[in-house]
Amino acid sequence: MKVILVCKSVSHGNTQRVAEAMSQVLGGRVVAPADIDPAELADCDLVGFGSGIYYMDFHPELRGFIAALPTGHRGKAFVFRTSGVAEPPFRRYVTSLTKSIERKGFDVVDAFDCRGFDTMLPLRLVGGIRKGHPNATDITAARAFAENLRARTTATP
Repeated sequence: MKVILVCKSVSHGNTQRVAEAMSQVLGGRVVAPADIDPAELADCDLVGFGSGIYYMDFHPELRGFIAALPTGHRGKAFVFRTSGVAEPPFRRYVTSLTKSIERKGFDVVDAFDCRGFDTMLPLRLVGGIRKGHPNATDITAARAFAENLRARTTATP
């Protein structure tokens, strides 16, 4: 199974650690949006798209990468993210990104959320939140998610 995780991790490396844990299970590689030719995704069996959440949205570089992808029939995909807080009901950024990915021809099969150390303003003023995350429990959850995803995406119908 050919797997690529397109990951934009900036502030504390939270999302990178989660992506690497998943890639170990899935047997894929982790790349930044700027470091991959979009044509490489055409023959992937599974593609992960993830970033930290910045001001209630995925990183602009990841969103731009997805927007620039050509439309066509593609394989399965999933979304992953790290954030200091849960997605609010008034700003469904996961749904928005999922729809963008699906418009490019992917079948989005799941999403993974993980708490991460967050120091974006105004949180920086109080030293941030979720210090120490992702922790060992979070990484174990990311691996379990990837194992479940692998089992579901490689099963024969």
